[in-house]
Amino acid sequence: MPSKAILLPVVALVAWTFVVWAWMYATRIPAIRRARMKLDRHAPRGEQMASLPAVVRWKADNYNHLLEQPTLFYAIALTSCLLGRGDGLDLTLAWVYVGLRVAHSLWQATTNVIEVRFALFFVSSLILAAMTVRAGLAAMG
Repeated sequence: MPSKAILLPVVALVAWTFVVWAWMYATRIPAIRRARMKLDRHAPRGEQMASLPAVVRWKADNYNHLLEQPTLFYAIALTSCLLGRGDGLDLTLAWVYVGLRVAHSLWQATTNVIEVRFALFFVSSLILAAMTVRAGLAAMG
């Protein structure tokens, strides 16, 4: 029987992704206007946005990051739910992963000290790996 509690951190991370999406456009559109940039559909991908200030680009970079590794989190959390392991330690690991990803986002979007950002990413990756091992063992057993 599925354990639905683990779906809350899934929904929370999706909601956070939309917060970062809104933050990205709330900073990018005014920066484009201030720069009087004429958007060119023929420009190579990312070339025009590279001319925006770094503090503006950081939000877009983080939005992209939220569409990368977290997709694995969604798969493992849903797998855990279907295996009936969406509570207890698996639920705690899921919330820790979400908390680390939010901290990673806030860090990257504001100060972007790469060493700290990497540490947050690394620890969140370890949490995701632990979730993966636990789901794999449950699926085999």
